[in-house]
Amino acid sequence: MNHLINSIGQNLYQITLGPLLSSDFISVLVLLMPFVLFFEIPWSLFILVGLIRYKLRRMQEGERRPYFPTVSCIVTCYSEGRDIETTVISLAEQLYPGPIQILLVVDGATINAETLAVAKSMKKWAEGGYPNRSVMVLPKWQRGGVVSSSNLALQFATGEIIIKVDGDSSFDNNMVERATRHFEDQSVVAVSGSLRVRNASKTLCAAFQAVEYFIAIHVSKTALSEFNMVNNISGAFGIFRRELLNLVEGWDAGTAEDFDMTLRIKNYFNRSKKKIRIVFDPEAMCFTDVPETFTQFYKQRIRWEGDYPFILYKHRYSNSPQFLGWPNFLGGLVNIFTHVVIPGMVFVYTIWLIFQYRIDFAIALLLAVYLFYLLLLTVFYLVGIALLSERKATDLSRMYLLPLMPLFMFAAKINSFVAVLWEFIGKGHQDTSMAPWWVLRKSKF
Repeated sequence: MNHLINSIGQNLYQITLGPLLSSDFISVLVLLMPFVLFFEIPWSLFILVGLIRYKLRRMQEGERRPYFPTVSCIVTCYSEGRDIETTVISLAEQLYPGPIQILLVVDGATINAETLAVAKSMKKWAEGGYPNRSVMVLPKWQRGGVVSSSNLALQFATGEIIIKVDGDSSFDNNMVERATRHFEDQSVVAVSGSLRVRNASKTLCAAFQAVEYFIAIHVSKTALSEFNMVNNISGAFGIFRRELLNLVEGWDAGTAEDFDMTLRIKNYFNRSKKKIRIVFDPEAMCFTDVPETFTQFYKQRIRWEGDYPFILYKHRYSNSPQFLGWPNFLGGLVNIFTHVVIPGMVFVYTIWLIFQYRIDFAIALLLAVYLFYLLLLTVFYLVGIALLSERKATDLSRMYLLPLMPLFMFAAKINSFVAVLWEFIGKGHQDTSMAPWWVLRKSKF
């Protein structure tokens, strides 16, 4: 028995502690230190400072003055069927005294008869029992994509504030009140709401995304908003001043229309030398469904991550401090590093490590990297729950996923590298479900 224990201990040492204490390991680890010291740790501290700043500011806010502008909610529908019932109900039941207009745009209504029928039934339901609420159904008989649906609805919108959401969404009943309060400040032109995963309990893949959304959106964007560095107004849930959408002439055709819109807003106002703010509000809550299988998840991210470099290239002449301002320019550099450079670094570094060193050495080094990111994710998750979470019990119940999150994020980064590579080689942005091919062919996309 003693011999067996000694043998196991010796093997563990050879696999982990041996390589960890070797001079080769120290020398390779030193290569990672500049990245950790000059990017990961400073950026993490920056996010934590932003969170604390938000919490202190929020605690000092007084009671809200009565400001309830008219609101139009654009709901883009394609093949959601009965799912749009939940969307309409959660909008009609908002605890908001001002008028809310709900615009249901059914794209490709000819082939989406079920969705159109549900939309018409919800119009009768909402207007029958909810005063100060109106529903308009806009069937688009030929499919034109999300952008054309949004721009069509904009022509019929009567509200001072436009809320754009997907047809498979639902909301907390104070969402409109939380989102619109920011527009009392005339410098605020748009608000990015927080996204939560509605189907997190369905599969392990969806549960991972619930943790990812909480850290990457709920936590990180709250911090960035404190420094006016919100990098994207989500296409699934964005709130805009109507006057702003008129100035930039609505959404542009193609893919990643949300990121494109965000850059166009910043460029427009920086050219005009007007001070503006895009706010992220963690209390304006939207629940959305995410891919439930890993295959669906990676296909979605191939599109998302590939679209990012395309939009950056599209706006390459205006992505400068002169047009964006220094805070947004520096934030943009971080985004480029995160979405384009880091995925390539992760891929190349992993391949180099496996082929350059013994397998036990590679495992030991990857273990050290894993532990570092596990610590980082755990800190962000717990701090986010303590300072921001409105559903602490639910978020704490997902703590068991944290040990696996670095592996999930690692796989996502490798997938991002594939997406960026495919964009440069095969123009991946043209392979999109956001619009049919005949729309893309007739646009600059």
